[in-house]
Parts: sequence; structure tokens; C-alpha cells
Amino acid sequence: MRRFAAKAISDAAHPVSAGSAAAFRIGFGLLGLAAVCRFVAKGWISELYLQPVNQFTYSGFWWVRPWPEWGMYAHFVLLGLASLGVALGYKYRLSIVAFFLLFTYVELIDKTTYLNHYYWVSLVGLLMIFMPLHRAASLDARRSADPRTVPSYVIWILRAQVGAVYVFGGIAKLNPDWLLHAQPLRIWLYNNGDLPLLGRFLQEVWAAYAVSWARAFFDLTIVCWLLWRRSRPAAYVLLVVFHVMTWFLFPIGMFPWIMIVCSMVFFSPDWPRRALSRLLRRPVPPPPAIRMHVFRPTWTWYVMAAGLVVYALVQIAAPMRHLLYPGDVRWNEEGYRFAWRMMLTEKTGHARFRVTDPSTGEEWQEYPEKYLTPLQVERMAYQPDMILSTAHLIAHDMDERGRRGVEVRADVFVAFNGRKAARLIDPDVDLAQVEPGIGPKPWILPAPGDS
Repeated sequence: MRRFAAKAISDAAHPVSAGSAAAFRIGFGLLGLAAVCRFVAKGWISELYLQPVNQFTYSGFWWVRPWPEWGMYAHFVLLGLASLGVALGYKYRLSIVAFFLLFTYVELIDKTTYLNHYYWVSLVGLLMIFMPLHRAASLDARRSADPRTVPSYVIWILRAQVGAVYVFGGIAKLNPDWLLHAQPLRIWLYNNGDLPLLGRFLQEVWAAYAVSWARAFFDLTIVCWLLWRRSRPAAYVLLVVFHVMTWFLFPIGMFPWIMIVCSMVFFSPDWPRRALSRLLRRPVPPPPAIRMHVFRPTWTWYVMAAGLVVYALVQIAAPMRHLLYPGDVRWNEEGYRFAWRMMLTEKTGHARFRVTDPSTGEEWQEYPEKYLTPLQVERMAYQPDMILSTAHLIAHDMDERGRRGVEVRADVFVAFNGRKAARLIDPDVDLAQVEPGIGPKPWILPAPGDS
């Protein structure tokens, strides 16, 4: 076993050209800078972080709160500078640590703003802290004698993190709604019927089925095609076409561009030099030959390898944890976040809360609009953990007003992938007495059609 581990570590430490790693770093940093500019231009800093009076915090991160107005804008300025530092490779370690902390802090402020690609960016930012992605095409490299190489494990870890999005996204699509009923694409494509040329075809039922099956096949197999050298160029062209079409048809932000840029890591480690040679129509000299030497792993390599194994197991377990819960994860959302479950549901909800004062028997309704922004109300109305948080928020507000010990029940109706609206929450349960946790939630009613 020790001999096998030593051989695996030796292979992982084998030096390869740093060109692909540098291109990944530059693309990642520029995308981060573009995201900051986009937030500023669209006024999202104020809308998402300053206007809300209350936030849906993550378990264990209740202390992550928005800064005052000047602080939030300063936070994003620093995030933009950190992104630029990563792209330029200027004080790389400091820049990527700052990027990870600043970006992840913003992500943790409110569940309302959760997106899979925000989570992915945080994961990659964390990994990049421990990777020497600044050894080529960086300002740091100009002042460094480090070889223009990186260990091969760097390339393979980045490939694995990109590939996880596709593989688990494809597995998540192996459900009856997606394959047998073409939902929710049947709804979304029909809504694009006003597009010139394509519109009338998108409203055909067969188109929804064709796209659903093609999308599942793409997600499940694209990593294999990208890993195979012969199919890699065609696979990447297909990937670009797929993501551009997704961006054109569906408003999902920067995700398509993130995957287009970062998937280039599947090409050979020296692809930037080859691409530059073709662009300039003259050969670009390769870096000095990589010196081979006998590698003897130290204890630090074994510790790092163990850490990577643990990280990999977490990344496999997190997308599959919904199997530990009863019911349909697309309905109850137990294990839905951090699992690459993208574009699987079309859900709309309507939530009202009934408050009872047991000391007087008085009952009245409280509306979430009193406590939340319109976006928070929209997202809360079909996510059980956010519904529970809203009930606690109402109970706390009543307590501060002198009505102690009130009971809060929810009337929540959710329409899901073309089905008629049905109750999501047991209306008889006093949510004010329910504590949040990671265990199954019996107060969530079964999905329509479940026994």
C-alpha cells in the first residue's frame, strides 16, 4: 500500500508546462473582475445586500452580515482588486487568499443569492490557494527563479473540479420529469416562442424532449470526450456552442462563460504556447526542457495527498446526500444546494403565515412582504428551510412586541414542473417550535403524486 501511494504521489508530482495553469488563473481572475463590474453596473450591491432588513443565513454562519453601505462598496472594490491581482499574478498568494475570503463572505450573507456557480468559484478559489498557478505569465514570475512548470496534480485537480459540475449535473437529470416529461425545459422553451426563426420550433413538444435528452447525454459524457485527445477539439467546440445557446435562451448569469473559459484546462498543459504559435504564425520557443529527477515523497506530500482524498470524498458525498432523505429532493430541497442540481425545476410558491396567541386565542395573518424584499419572498416561498426561518423571524418580532410564545403556522402552496399547486408545509405544525437542523423534516408534505 505504501509503495502504491508513493508511486501515485510521484506521478502527481511529475512536472508539466505551467502554460495551461497560467491561462486558467488569468481567465478565473478576469471573470471575477467582470462579475464585480456586473454587480456594480446592475445595482445589485444595494438591492441584494443593503436593502434587505433580514437575511437567510447559513447554519453556523449567522455572524456573516452585510457591512454598512460604505463597507459593502469597499468590500467589492477590494474583491475587484484581488481578482485583478490573481489575473496578473501579482502577489498571487495574497491575491487569491483575499479573493477567496472576500468572495465567499459575500456568498454566505444570504441563501437568497445562492447559485451553483458561486459555490464552484469558492471551491476553486480555495484550491488555488495551494496551487502554484503564478509560475508563468505573471508579474511574480518575472521576479522569480521558479521553473515554468507545475506538478501534474494541479492540472488534474482543476479538471476534476470542472468535470464534477457536468457529471453530477448529468446524474441529477436522470429523473422522470427530465427524461419522460421534458420538464422543466418544456415550459422554458415554450416561453421563448417569440424568438425569430427558432421560436416556433421551440414551442414544439418534440423539441423539449430532444433538448432534454441531448442535455443529459452532454453532461454525462462531455468529460470523457474532453479527456480523449482525438475528440477534444470537437468536444470543446460543442461545449462552447452548448453554453452560448444556454446563455442565449436562459438568464443564468455568468455560468456559461465560466465553464467555457475554465474547461480549456482539459487541453494539453502547453496549449497556450501552441495557440500563440498559430496566432503569430511563427514558432514560439518552448520553455527550458523539464528536468527529470528521482522523486522521493516527503511526509508533507503524504499529508497533502490525504487532504486531497478527504476533499474528493466530500465533493462526491455532498451531491449525493439527498439519498439520505425521504421524498423527492426537487420538492423538499433536502440536499439540494451544493450538489450541482442545475436547471431541474420550475417552481413558484405562495406563502402566508398564521399567527396564534395561545394566551388570548387570537389568530391573525402575517405576510412575508412585511419582513423580506420581493426577491427574498419569491425564493423563500418554495424553500422549506427559508420558510422555517421566516416563521422564526415572525415569532421573534412578535416576542419583541410583547406577544410572547406565539404559534406560527404556514400556508404554503407550490407549483412544481407544470403540476398544479399543492401544499408544501404541514399547516398544523407550529414552526416557531421547530428547530433547524440537517435531519429529515417531517413537517414537509410529500410531493404531488408521492404515496
